[in-house]
Amino acid sequence: MQTGSRADKTGPRKRGNRTGFWFFEMFIRISGLRGAYGFLYFVCLYYLIFDRHAVSSALPYINRRFPDSGMLTRNFHAYRLFISQGRQLVDRLAAIVSKKQLFDIKLNGYDKLMALFQKSDKGVILLTSHFGNWQIALTSLNKLGKRVYLLMREEENPAVKESLNVGNEKGDIRIISPEQAFGGVIEIMNVLKKGHVVSIMGDRNYGAKAFKIDFLGEKAFFPFSAFAIAAAAECPVVILIAAKDSAYSYTVDVTNILVPCCKSSGKRNEQLIPWVQEYANILEKYIQKYPYQCFLFHDIWKN
Repeated sequence: MQTGSRADKTGPRKRGNRTGFWFFEMFIRISGLRGAYGFLYFVCLYYLIFDRHAVSSALPYINRRFPDSGMLTRNFHAYRLFISQGRQLVDRLAAIVSKKQLFDIKLNGYDKLMALFQKSDKGVILLTSHFGNWQIALTSLNKLGKRVYLLMREEENPAVKESLNVGNEKGDIRIISPEQAFGGVIEIMNVLKKGHVVSIMGDRNYGAKAFKIDFLGEKAFFPFSAFAIAAAAECPVVILIAAKDSAYSYTVDVTNILVPCCKSSGKRNEQLIPWVQEYANILEKYIQKYPYQCFLFHDIWKN
């Protein structure tokens, strides 16, 4: 079930096609959200049996989150993980099909975030993760009255791009490509100076430099670019965590705010390690409560 604009280019094939999205759209129109969820059980079973690369990409996380599991149990965890991710992809498709607000989204930390904007004219870096439905979560930020810029690559799968509107965000959401000069850092700095929000994915390095950070009992590689930019721009990092609580409800949490800084002396990048570690600690707490909403599908424990 792994799709999305941040897909790893090393995968053997792209998942998700126009026919599959059409079927899910028909299920949504005819039987509603729960009918589409029901269809997922068969689709995810197919992936579990026939797409071994999908299963193997989930195992690095499963082996560390459920270390005492045997082979059959690990496959069961992978199946539940596929279903969980599938439901959140269906949610996004349903929101597009219905063209209205389907979900009750509770935003924790709204007052805290607004206080940040009132204290400073500078923007903030919104650190997102492959945990929960960050796309749905971004819609809850409309009430902030701030433009949000997403640092993201172009979706390579046309079916995903068209069906889920990846890269076609409208309203107060814009795209910054990391494939431009200097990885888009110059544009990011300009946007932050204007007081806007820049969303950066914080749990996959995509070839960028990373630190070895304690995560689920082992050293994992976490990128530090978001924290380096925040330190240079002297702006805070707001960690966005989105959890699906029920079929029609999400909780979005923005209460965790970090303010990284570097001293002029010493190795500047290494001074950021405590903040990256704190971010990893926050993710660990999240997956203790929502073990099947971690969609890394990548071995971050290997560089």
